[in-house]
Amino acid sequence: QIQLAESGGGLVQPEGSLTLSCAASGDTLTDYAMAWFRQGSGKEREFVAGISWTGYGTYYSDSVAGRFTISRDNAKNMVWLQMSDLKPEDTALYYCAAKKRAVARSYSNYDNWGQGTQVTVSS
Repeated sequence: QIQLAESGGGLVQPEGSLTLSCAASGDTLTDYAMAWFRQGSGKEREFVAGISWTGYGTYYSDSVAGRFTISRDNAKNMVWLQMSDLKPEDTALYYCAAKKRAVARSYSNYDNWGQGTQVTVSS
């Protein structure tokens, strides 16, 4: 069973940048498609970005496309989410998630989750 641990969240001003990290352990990352989800206060958990096990396929929600970049290094068992031009509506608890085979946009398809890291965008 793979374990995931997010880090890198914090308070950032609008139009600022932040990079989230997800460290995996307990299994080889090569077997998993990876994704970032977020959940704002009083909102449902939503798909942010996903990356195939090879790293060649990347997928984004419409709300973050062009501002966020997902990447991975299987040798280091790491996944990152680079966020730029942050907006107050990006404020949420961000989760790293893993599943076998292909990336999916529904959180119900993922079996493995980290504890989350808080991102707050405010002046």
